[in-house]
Amino acid sequence: MDLLNTLADKGLRRELPTREEALAVLATPDDDLLDVVAAAGKVRRQWFGRRVKLNYLVNLKSGLCPEDCSYCSQRLGSKAEILKYTWLKPDEASKAAAAGVAGGAKRVCLVASGRGPTDRDVDRVSRTIEAIKEQNEGVEVCACLGLLSDGQAGRLRSAGADAYNHNLNTSEGTYGDITTTHTYADRVETVHQAQAAGLSACSGLIAGMGESDSDLVDVVFALRELDPDSVPVNFLIPFEGTPLAKEWNLTPQRCLRILAMVRFVCPDVEVRLAGGREVHLRSMQPLALHLVNSIFLGDYLTSEGQAGQADLDMIADAGFEVEGAGTTTLPRHRAEAGAGCGSHSGGCAPCGEGPEAAAAPAEASEASVARTDLVAVRRRGAGTDLAPNA
Repeated sequence: MDLLNTLADKGLRRELPTREEALAVLATPDDDLLDVVAAAGKVRRQWFGRRVKLNYLVNLKSGLCPEDCSYCSQRLGSKAEILKYTWLKPDEASKAAAAGVAGGAKRVCLVASGRGPTDRDVDRVSRTIEAIKEQNEGVEVCACLGLLSDGQAGRLRSAGADAYNHNLNTSEGTYGDITTTHTYADRVETVHQAQAAGLSACSGLIAGMGESDSDLVDVVFALRELDPDSVPVNFLIPFEGTPLAKEWNLTPQRCLRILAMVRFVCPDVEVRLAGGREVHLRSMQPLALHLVNSIFLGDYLTSEGQAGQADLDMIADAGFEVEGAGTTTLPRHRAEAGAGCGSHSGGCAPCGEGPEAAAAPAEASEASVARTDLVAVRRRGAGTDLAPNA
């Protein structure tokens, strides 16, 4: 297909597709799916070879969040029967992190529910970061604590944090439909604070919340402009007891097209396959490795993932290899410049180029059925007496 050849060539040059081209990827028929994966896979291999970076989540504080994010099982008013506990002590968090590192994780992601950390919370997380770094040589630590106040990003950086995660989640135009207790602009500002403090920015999206193709392109183009080093792509896990519990809009094929579109728009960034991959990609997870270069190992914040060994077997069976601790994840031109996916030194087209092409919300195919049996609430690991599955 001329479209896919064009997109692959642009990706090899780090050139931004037009909005029309990005929308066209999402509209490709299932008959062309393997061609889409092959074209985006060529871009992925150009910048990341066959390496897969493993990340491990530690939920430092679970549930009871005052924010009303509709997708979240920890939200205000959630009736999801998830684990609820207050802050893990530094030694407890470090023990949980060590399980992920032993399973092959290169980065540990420390997450806490809430609007944002107090200064006391930052002190607590700083001690946790120091404990993890002391016990796990060479491990990367990413913090995800919500909206940051002035100076907090710098304090986390001084404590040894390497990165900060704060997702945009959805397009600016639809953000108010998903969350009302903070704004899209609040999220953008927190990412800017992290970048200004010298932290590697991690910011991504959630697909499957009833958004249109145009909304998906909007948020991915906004991420390219925001300039993160890592873009996690989450697929909504429709928890019972949350407002989006009935939003089963994704098929494995659509998930792969979304991942391919993200790779074409952000060709040399760490694209991470995050929450919901087991639920929505199911047996087609290995194909996604041709599009992403990073995944989470084991469980998520409040839901269970497949066993860590199953992840490792999948990577090996698909012909990929786990990225070692001594390997730099980002391509040299980005690692040396500290650049994100929106930094271009090669004469790239400006963001937003191309005609506006409206797209109706995607309808689930007849083959897309709600697989509620695949949503398992986490009952092991951090905050419990049971071992994690890393």
